Amino acid sequence: MPSTPVTPVRVWDLPTRLFHWLLAAAVIGSVITAKVGGNATAWHFRLGYAVLALLLFRVIWGVVGGHWSRFASFMPWPGRLLRYLRHQPAEGEHLDVGHNPLGALSVLGMLTLLGVQVATGLVADDEIANTGPLISLVSGSTSSLATTWHKTWGQWLILSGVALHVVAIVFYLRVRKNNLVTPMVLGDKPLPPGVPASADSLRTRVLAAVVLLAAAMGVRWLVGLGG
Repeated sequence: MPSTPVTPVRVWDLPTRLFHWLLAAAVIGSVITAKVGGNATAWHFRLGYAVLALLLFRVIWGVVGGHWSRFASFMPWPGRLLRYLRHQPAEGEHLDVGHNPLGALSVLGMLTLLGVQVATGLVADDEIANTGPLISLVSGSTSSLATTWHKTWGQWLILSGVALHVVAIVFYLRVRKNNLVTPMVLGDKPLPPGVPASADSLRTRVLAAVVLLAAAMGVRWLVGLGG
C-alpha cells in the first residue's frame, strides 16, 4: 500500500518551546545553586521566582496558546487515556501529535511538583542564613514542614521526574522511532493531511510576551507580600 503523504505541521508554537527550554534551564540552575550554597543561594531564589513566573505563564498559555499547547488538547481524561492504550482513537482524534495521554500525565505531574516545590520554598527556613520571602505569613510548624519537603521529598521527586522524562525521550527515539526533541526545537512535525496546526504568528507571540510579563509582575507582587 502507498505510504500516507506527510507535510510539516506547526505543533509547538514558539512561546511553548521557549517555555520548555527556559523551565529546564531554570530547574537545572536551581538544583545546582542549591547544592553549591553560599553566595549562589541568591541565584537559587531568583531561579525559583523564574520557575514560578514560567509556571504561571504556562497555566494561562494552556488556555489561550496554540492548539496543541492548550490543556484541552491533551488532558488525559479516562476515556482518552483508555482509547490511547487500546490504540482506538475516536474519529478525528490525534492522540500522538502533541502530548499523548501518558505524556500528559507526566507533564501535569511535573508542573504540579514544581509548583509545590516553589510554594514550599517561599516559606522555607534553612536555619542558617536564608528564609523564604513569605515565611512571616505562616506558622513555625508550617515552615518546618515546608522546609522538610523542599529539601527532601520535593527535590527527590523532581529529580526522579526529570530522569523519567529523559528515559521516555530515549525510549520513543530508539524504540518508537519518534523524535520528541526536534519538534520542541523547531516547532514542526511531519504529519498527514488534516492535522490542525497551532497558531504561531507575530500576534500570538506578542500575546505570549504580555502574558509572561503579567506573570512576572504577579510573582514580584507575591514575593513582596512578605514585607
